[in-house]
Amino acid sequence: MLDRIQASAASFSPAEQRVAALLTQEPRAFSEWPVGEIAERAQVSKPTVVRFCRRLGYAGLSDFKRKLVASLSEGVPFIHRAVNAQDDATRIQHKVIDNTVAALLKYRNDSAAGPLEAAVAAMAETHQRRGRLEFHGVGNSGIVAQDGQHKFFRMGFHTVAHSDGHLQIMSASLLGPGDTLVVISNSGRPRDVLDGCQIARKNGATTIAITASGSPLAKRAAIHLAADHPESYERFSPMVSRLLHLTILDILATGVALRIGARELQPKLRQMKSHLIERRYA
Repeated sequence: MLDRIQASAASFSPAEQRVAALLTQEPRAFSEWPVGEIAERAQVSKPTVVRFCRRLGYAGLSDFKRKLVASLSEGVPFIHRAVNAQDDATRIQHKVIDNTVAALLKYRNDSAAGPLEAAVAAMAETHQRRGRLEFHGVGNSGIVAQDGQHKFFRMGFHTVAHSDGHLQIMSASLLGPGDTLVVISNSGRPRDVLDGCQIARKNGATTIAITASGSPLAKRAAIHLAADHPESYERFSPMVSRLLHLTILDILATGVALRIGARELQPKLRQMKSHLIERRYA
């Protein structure tokens, strides 16, 4: 949580930056201080403290404090242990699994409900309006985008995934009000996805970014779902980031399915499943 706040500090107002500085200096005390003491120590007003928490996607100060305490007291070691050439199969297994579990638990503790709820609502509205739902990503994130398309087309969405930069720009140009674009990027810096996000948002489509806090993409999208982890952006074969992005897509798919409702969704999925079973060998 503290890493995400520090990464986003440049986008805060001067008053919010003072609250953020106080938080990063004394996080445990911050979780115990009443709003008045926080405001006095940061030399801001009480409403500014609450706005700071809501800006990060939390319901308010109490909600923020609960997540802060969980983040500080979680027993899992949030240390990324790099695999090296001297590791045997067992050590590789342990490191890969430990890194993934730690990253997922860190996301659980740090994530704010506000952006997730906003993303689910936007996607459910796109479904209701029969709009287009698109997933954009390049490289490894392009594969994750395809997984998103696979999840949501089964719910009846008009959806497609693009990993080619030119197709992303052309497709984003055709999006508009009622449509939703989900952009997935580990670093949040590829030019194609940034340009596509900007074009879609300018045309009135809802833009959702699954990416690192403080990145250009996080600032460009209307809704930012923070996907922060200790894995280097320069890693040749990303593992933790890919699994974290897939988990966030699973959360979105579950939330949207619940919004759509079982009465509408289950008959479609049941029919699809029966057709697939017919294609299996006995």
